[in-house]
Amino acid sequence: MKKILFFLFVLIYSLNIQAQENEVTTYYFIRHAEKVRKHKSDKNPKLKKKGNKRAKNWSIVFDNIPFDIIYSTNYKRTIQTATPTAESKDLEVQFYNPRELYNSKFKEDTKGKTVLIVGHSNTTPQFVNKVLGSKKYVDIEDNNNSNLYVLTISNNSISDILLKID
Repeated sequence: MKKILFFLFVLIYSLNIQAQENEVTTYYFIRHAEKVRKHKSDKNPKLKKKGNKRAKNWSIVFDNIPFDIIYSTNYKRTIQTATPTAESKDLEVQFYNPRELYNSKFKEDTKGKTVLIVGHSNTTPQFVNKVLGSKKYVDIEDNNNSNLYVLTISNNSISDILLKID
């Protein structure tokens, strides 16, 4: 009986270690929705009506995604884009510094989790490229608010896809 219990303990312990080694991290990256463009001097505009509608649509697109964390830069337009999804998941929007992309703290905080990251036309592809370790994606065109980048990290390999969600 002791041998059986010992064998079961070793088996369960081995499976637990294997599961930890096979942690999957998934990142969903989007750019903020359409912003108000009345005043060029306004560096922190809100979303316009079309942008609010897109933000709500993102929450529908992400309805079946079990996010653990939702990140946004600390700007009105990104926060407003992230909020409908965060509210639907009962999560608070966390802030990240777009000048410090994919640092060791961010990697550790998101390891094994499913994460939404809302950024800008330049920071979103830069962030994706930083995770990939290569310059695959260019800045998003100014009239494009529909890109969805999905990156999955598993067993030290990364897969990525770019979708357009209108």
